[in-house]
Amino acid sequence: MTRSGLFRILIILAGVMGTDGVILAAASAHQPDATRLASASSMLLFHATAVIGVVALIERGVIHLQIGLAAAVGFVIAAALFAGDLTMRQYAGHGLFPMAAPTGGTLLIVSWLALAVAAAWPRRV
Repeated sequence: MTRSGLFRILIILAGVMGTDGVILAAASAHQPDATRLASASSMLLFHATAVIGVVALIERGVIHLQIGLAAAVGFVIAAALFAGDLTMRQYAGHGLFPMAAPTGGTLLIVSWLALAVAAAWPRRV
C-alpha cells in the first residue's frame, strides 16, 4: 500500500471516529445516566483530531514516518477499544472483553509517547 493510501485510510477512520463521537455526545445528552457515553465521545473526538494532526505532521516531514504512523494507528485502535467498551457497557450491560477500556487507555498513553518520540527522532532524508 502506498503512503498516500495509508494516509487516506487513517483520515477516513478519523472521520468515522469524529462522527461516532458526535453521535455518542448527542446520546449522552439525551439519555439518563449516560456518563459512559460522554467519556466515549470525548475519547473519539480528541483522538480523531490527533490522527489528522499526525498525518499532517508526517506529510510535512516534521515527525518520523514509521513512528508517527504507529502513533496514529495506535490512536485509532485504542480509542475504538476504549469507546467501544464504554458504549457496550451502556447499551448491552457488559464490555467488549475484560480489561478492554484499560487496554485502550494504556495504548492511548503509549501512542502519545510514540508521537513525542516521532518528533524527537531524527527524520530520514
